[in-house]
Amino acid sequence: MDLGLEDKVAIITGGSGGIGRGLVLEFAREGCKVISASRDAETGKKIAAQAEADGLAGSVLPIATDITNRASVDAMIDQCHDAFGPVDFLINNAGGVAHPAAFEDLDEEARRWEIALNVDGVVNCCQAVSKDMLGRETGAIVNISSNSSLLGEAAMNVVHYGGLKGFVNSFSKSLAWEWAKRGVRVNNICPGWIVPHSADDPGDGSFWNRFGYDQMGRPEEMQKAMEDGTLYNMSGLPIPRLGRPEDIAHLALFLCSEKASYITGQLISVSGGAWMP
Repeated sequence: MDLGLEDKVAIITGGSGGIGRGLVLEFAREGCKVISASRDAETGKKIAAQAEADGLAGSVLPIATDITNRASVDAMIDQCHDAFGPVDFLINNAGGVAHPAAFEDLDEEARRWEIALNVDGVVNCCQAVSKDMLGRETGAIVNISSNSSLLGEAAMNVVHYGGLKGFVNSFSKSLAWEWAKRGVRVNNICPGWIVPHSADDPGDGSFWNRFGYDQMGRPEEMQKAMEDGTLYNMSGLPIPRLGRPEDIAHLALFLCSEKASYITGQLISVSGGAWMP
């Protein structure tokens, strides 16, 4: 299916993480002009080089961005305008857990870090693209939430993070309603466990490198445990395979395209059937 995305301008936050890498490469594969907005500019450059080496139809421009800082986001938007023009799509992918902890032990620094990244970052980016989208009465936003906001067991030891992603869910629906008649659609993806193909794919700031590999194992180990039926939280999935970054990217591409022009305010879990409303 031709999604008609060639030369569209897409901003993808958290582009150096596991899911972010998949989003950046798949949007570039569809011919988009992609801004990879991440604190980790070096990993962003490596992903951009891979897109070029693979001969993808689109292009990737990594821009060092701190989405928790509105001035940094605005500077990224200015660079996007200079390089590519106005923004067509925003994928709010950046987010994360400071560190797993029982809720009663969660420290104030971690709590504030999670609020800034998962809430303030999403709000900053949505407001920053509003002039481009509302001014032209066209645009699509996809907010990446988490199954931790939908399932109690998925938020074990990340309760605060799950609650913040609950904000993203409600925010997406409310914004979708407010901006629908102004030509902008807003939808929401809740991933389950999404595993990189290689341990070398995510940047240093990714939760995989901070604690994920220690907790869950490396991708090859997770694949074997999945096949053995021993992988924590995943071996009992209705769809018995690992989720991969492109599983999120393919849905995000569809939701941004005109094929989804009658869809807004929706929450979709991409998790192998872990959550079924």
